[in-house]
Amino acid sequence: MYKYSFCLLLLTLTACFSDDKDSPTIFAGEIINPTSQTVILYKDDVVIDSAQLDMHNRFTIKLKNLEEGLYNFRHAPQYQYVYLSKGDSLLVRLNTIYFDESLVFSGKGEEINNFLIEVFLNSEEEETAVNSYFNLDPEVFSIKIDSLRETKLALLSELQKEAELTPKSIEMAKASIDYSAYINKEKYPFKHLKKNRDNLITDISEEFYDYRDELNFDNKDLTFFTPYYDYMKRHFDNVAFTHCAVDCSNGGRVINNQLHFNQHKLKLIDSVVKEKKLRDNLFRNVAMTYFLKVHDNVENNKVFLENFHKLSNNNGHIAEIHGLYESVLKMQPTHELPAVTVIDSSGQLVSITDLASGKDDVIFYFWTDRNTRHFGNITKQVAKLKVLHPDTKFIGISLSKMDENWRKMIDSSDIGYDNQYRAEDDNTLRNTLIIDGLNKAILVKDGLIVDAYKDMYAL
Repeated sequence: MYKYSFCLLLLTLTACFSDDKDSPTIFAGEIINPTSQTVILYKDDVVIDSAQLDMHNRFTIKLKNLEEGLYNFRHAPQYQYVYLSKGDSLLVRLNTIYFDESLVFSGKGEEINNFLIEVFLNSEEEETAVNSYFNLDPEVFSIKIDSLRETKLALLSELQKEAELTPKSIEMAKASIDYSAYINKEKYPFKHLKKNRDNLITDISEEFYDYRDELNFDNKDLTFFTPYYDYMKRHFDNVAFTHCAVDCSNGGRVINNQLHFNQHKLKLIDSVVKEKKLRDNLFRNVAMTYFLKVHDNVENNKVFLENFHKLSNNNGHIAEIHGLYESVLKMQPTHELPAVTVIDSSGQLVSITDLASGKDDVIFYFWTDRNTRHFGNITKQVAKLKVLHPDTKFIGISLSKMDENWRKMIDSSDIGYDNQYRAEDDNTLRNTLIIDGLNKAILVKDGLIVDAYKDMYAL
């Protein structure tokens, strides 16, 4: 019955608008097992339109004067791309339990969209095979990756014979194939070094990177396309690492000066990327990674921020980056913990500054109801550490948003509610305490920070 109704909707929309040259673009569909009541359509990072699901879990969005290109639709908490051209009457059907795997497009515009999702799924399916290739010599690895790419390009060639595709949509399809392949080549040096301890990154010939001659660093249509953006991040990591390995580490495999390395990435981006939003996003990525992952000293952090301003002073993410920088400063040793609030089992707000006060040695650790495996592992680790450090107080903070889910996790274990809290606002907690991974531990003594970046499994 549902399938019949869905097809009837498709026929109705197509019939209503197919003969009208000024017809709007229709994006509609049906969502099985919805996780929210809204579908939001974006162009890049800007909301274009939205629609509420009806009683049959269907939605319809009508767009006039549409700009052809890549969009994405969000049905919280997930999203996927959709390629739209003027006059399309495109329907999507998906089941949120198997979001990407169940996604099928029908109607005018279906060919390019089904192809894009097929490339996406194929790349995921190839991951195991590609991981096994990283142990190969560069030339053999390159042949393997090129073969996978050529297979997809042949499928695109066949599709062009069978369907009417616009030049712009063909370019997008080719980009999805190319950058999915190229990112594996950028990953290769790092993955290969892990598997081959005696090799150096400088052992890879320049011919391995011949594809870089075809790169476009300023393709506005691809700025927010994940394969393209992820490739760019990997590319600048790789180039900066290669240069630093030669110039700063004598061909070694470890970068000793992280400030220099990340400044080098900023300079590389500045030298070749002119498209404003891509520049901003790539600069942001370098800054966020440096402040979150490197854990450098205060003076180096200041130098990095000054250098960031010189190269990207009008960055659209500057407020976010400054907020993170200030949080990093507050999490230095001998500082009091920031007064961010959490919620106890009785529903009362408590400042973690108060939880850390007194003469006790305190270790804060973190978990979430969205990762039950981690919760089980971290509670076992805490139990072991309590035996080793009987005079230390261990305080668990959950990043769970829902009180009910938080309580279910605790009730399913034997940890009890003593010294267990949940975030009032998980994003605020993450940003304030610089929580970049769930294994993070914060060590406090006499109410002051000893180390804000310990690993629970390294205590």
